[in-house]
Amino acid sequence: MSRDLEVTELPEGEFAAWDDFVAASPEGSAYATTGYLDALAAAAGGRFRVLVARRGPEIVAGLPLREPGRGGLRTAGPRLLLYYMSPVLRAWETRYPSQRTARQVEALTALAAAVEARGYDRVTLRCRPTLQDVRPLLARGWSAHPGYTYVAPLGDLADLRGRMEQNLRRLVDRCDRAGLTLSEDDDFAAFYRLHVEALRRQDQPPYLPEEAFRGFLQRLARAGLCRLFFARAPGGAPAAMQLVLTGRHPVTHTVCAGAEAEYQKLGASAFLRWRAFEALAAAGHAANDLTDAALNPVTHFKSQLGADLAVCQVVESRPTLRWRASAARGRLARTARELAARALGRRRERAP
Repeated sequence: MSRDLEVTELPEGEFAAWDDFVAASPEGSAYATTGYLDALAAAAGGRFRVLVARRGPEIVAGLPLREPGRGGLRTAGPRLLLYYMSPVLRAWETRYPSQRTARQVEALTALAAAVEARGYDRVTLRCRPTLQDVRPLLARGWSAHPGYTYVAPLGDLADLRGRMEQNLRRLVDRCDRAGLTLSEDDDFAAFYRLHVEALRRQDQPPYLPEEAFRGFLQRLARAGLCRLFFARAPGGAPAAMQLVLTGRHPVTHTVCAGAEAEYQKLGASAFLRWRAFEALAAAGHAANDLTDAALNPVTHFKSQLGADLAVCQVVESRPTLRWRASAARGRLARTARELAARALGRRRERAP
C-alpha cells in the first residue's frame, strides 16, 4: 500500500461526498451510490460498505462492497440488480498517460490490500468498461476473466438510429402508426406483472419478491435513481416496460424489461427502447448500458439496437480454504441432486 494513501471505511456522514465523487468518475454508476446500495440492502438483505482511499482529506478512489450477510462464509460481490461492483477512480487530469496509469495502479493496489486485510473468503468485482487495467489486482494473486455488455451512445441519436437494424426501425415506425406512446409513471402492478412474465418465459424467478421490489423502486424513485418507462397502447394498456437506473452519472443502465406477448410481435420492445433512448438523451445522459451480453436471443436484440459491445473485467480475490471447501460441498450436492433427478426420470419412463 502506498505510504501516501490511507484506506478507511466511509462513515455515514460522508455519504453525500462519496455520491458526488461517483457522479464525476468515469467508473461511477448508480450502482455505486449509497442510496442505491442502501435500497438494495433493504430489499434483498445483506449490508454494504464503501472503502475509500484518500490522500490527505481528498478521496482519490473507492470500492463499494455488498455482503450477502448469510451463510458461514464472508463474501462480497455482484448479484441480480447489482451488475457492477466496481472500483471507482478519480478522473485524473494530466497530459501524460504514464502519470495517470501510475496513480491508478497506486489506488487499486491500496484498495486490494485493504480488501485482503478484512478477511473475506472471496470477493468478486465486475468493473465498469472504463476500467480495463486490472494488473495491480493480478499482481496480488487475484484472477480475472472478461465479461461483456452492450452500451448505446446517446450523444448523436441520428447516428444511433442509422446503426439500428432496418427491421427494428421498421418496427418502431409501425408502433408509431399503431398509436403506441411513451409513458413514464409509477404503475408498479403493470411493471411487476410484465417482469414476472418475461422471466417465466426464460424459466427464471423474479429478481425480488413483489413487496420487496415495490419498496426497492420507491426508495430509488425518492433518491432520483430510476425512471420507469412504458409503451402504452391507444387505450392506455401497458404494452411493454423498461426500468432504467439514472442519477447524476452520465451513463444510465437498463436493468429490467418486458412486453405483453400480443404487442411483442408488433414491435413494442423496439419502440420502447428507442423512445427511452430519446428521453434519456433529452435529460442529458451520454449513454445507456443495456446490461450483460451473454449469448442468447435477448443479447441479439440488444446488438440490433446499434449499441457497442464493451468488455467489463470480472476480477476475483484468491479464495480461502473455507471457500474452496464450501464450493466443493456445493458441487457434490448439485451432482447428487442431478443423479437423483435422472434416476427418478428413468423410473417414470419404465412405469406402465
